[in-house]
Amino acid sequence: MYMKGKRWGDVILSLIGMIILSPIFLIIIIAMKFDSRGPVLFKQKRVGINKTHFNILKFRTMRIETPKDTPTHLLSHPEQYITKMGKLLRKTSLDELPQIWNIFVGQMSIIGPRPALWNQYDLIAERDKYKANDVLPGLTGWAQINGRDELPLEVKANLDGEYVENISFRMDVRCFIGTIFSVVKSEGVVEGRTGVEHEVAGTKKTGT
Repeated sequence: MYMKGKRWGDVILSLIGMIILSPIFLIIIIAMKFDSRGPVLFKQKRVGINKTHFNILKFRTMRIETPKDTPTHLLSHPEQYITKMGKLLRKTSLDELPQIWNIFVGQMSIIGPRPALWNQYDLIAERDKYKANDVLPGLTGWAQINGRDELPLEVKANLDGEYVENISFRMDVRCFIGTIFSVVKSEGVVEGRTGVEHEVAGTKKTGT
């Protein structure tokens, strides 16, 4: 029952979000055009519900010559590919805003496991253990407020599994509020590498 209500909530909130945030979208688009050449939006193949594929939308934060479908942490000197505007967008997570459209059309949810790249086979397989591939991926989720980039792959998949096992309105509210605090503090964002203590990279800020 909750899942049906969750979907309706996604539709209503994403529609409201697109309307309210449209001035911010316009400002970002204009700033990007002055900052670097290339398209405003970046499309990347990601893993959706039941391991289907869809194109996630982001504001482009990297130069157009950046290697395709390569997680940032696998690039040599990734900072050379990130635009000036891109650094700001990534730090504030504003690059994720176009995913409101992915939510509206039913490819994503506001809260859920972050969608893996199509070729992150190790993460996909690990999530299978926890049935975390059987729900809509989210704009943010339980793993994102508990470490983001700093988490080893196994820990991230386990946290995604915890979310799936305990999915509820209360859990979604905790993730939503936790995300606000994480974004304000820029917690867990590690560009071009994992956290200081870990060697395995996560999925946040992959590609561009």
